[in-house]
Amino acid sequence: MPIQGEAAASTLKRESAEAPAQRDYSSPIPTLDFTKPEGDPGLLGPNSMGWKVSANPIVSAVGGIAAVILELSEKHVRAGVWDHSTFKVDPIRRMERTGMAAAAVTYGPTKMAQQTFDRVTRMHQRVTGTTHDGEAYQAMDPALLTWVHVTAGWGFLNAYKRYAHPGLSREDEDRYYREGEVIGKGFGAEWVPASKAEMDAYMAEMTPKLYANETVHEFLELVRNATPLGSAGKPVQRLITQAAIDLLPKEMQNQCGVAVSPAARPMVRPAVRALARTAGLAMRFAKNSPAHQACRRMGVSTDCLR
Repeated sequence: MPIQGEAAASTLKRESAEAPAQRDYSSPIPTLDFTKPEGDPGLLGPNSMGWKVSANPIVSAVGGIAAVILELSEKHVRAGVWDHSTFKVDPIRRMERTGMAAAAVTYGPTKMAQQTFDRVTRMHQRVTGTTHDGEAYQAMDPALLTWVHVTAGWGFLNAYKRYAHPGLSREDEDRYYREGEVIGKGFGAEWVPASKAEMDAYMAEMTPKLYANETVHEFLELVRNATPLGSAGKPVQRLITQAAIDLLPKEMQNQCGVAVSPAARPMVRPAVRALARTAGLAMRFAKNSPAHQACRRMGVSTDCLR
């Protein structure tokens, strides 16, 4: 999957054992070198579905927000993420760190990916608590780690299908989930769906367990307004947020208590498709992006990202 996630929520929890008041929010986002060692394909490598799916930032944004909606609608993950997260204090920096962790396990060399797994695991090992209705949870529970992995993979792939590659074949969907198994297990899951059929069955099993709650809406309010471009970027951010809600099937929307704004509904899909096309073209010139650096590391053309 990637996140493939590491979905977004898995990385939201990365530093969860540290109280927000004690964090240094001025600390820079770490800069990673994806160009070395030469010839190391990492966990996925060129021509993988994971490299293709994660190359477009609009796809990643839509899929990532959809994933977190699903994660926060499961009571154990909701508590683990929201009660131990710095997201509420500094959402932009948290999203930047989330993106860097996702890139590390998708495009990074093998050692970088393993270091990311190890760092996340160390943080998760200290995250325990109680849900709103009194049930104990541990972030390292393999079942919860499966859900976090699955929501990310499901979100990214479905955003890719809708906004970047509508004609994606069933074979390629199966390949994407199969490739992502190494990432899900790297983050601690004991089992993850490795085909579309397994994914569909698992999502059907989980959907009735989701529930509407105020945390989902608090999260959505944050991401609608969290953009490094300031007020100029808010219309795009809000459109992407609507697209993330729209990505969820109607039954999931009902379970999670979310819906697309009636005013936005007619324009969401065509507008976000246009954004994704523009971003795809722009990324061809993003020479220092993790995806481009990874291609240079492997000595291959960036055509493998399309």
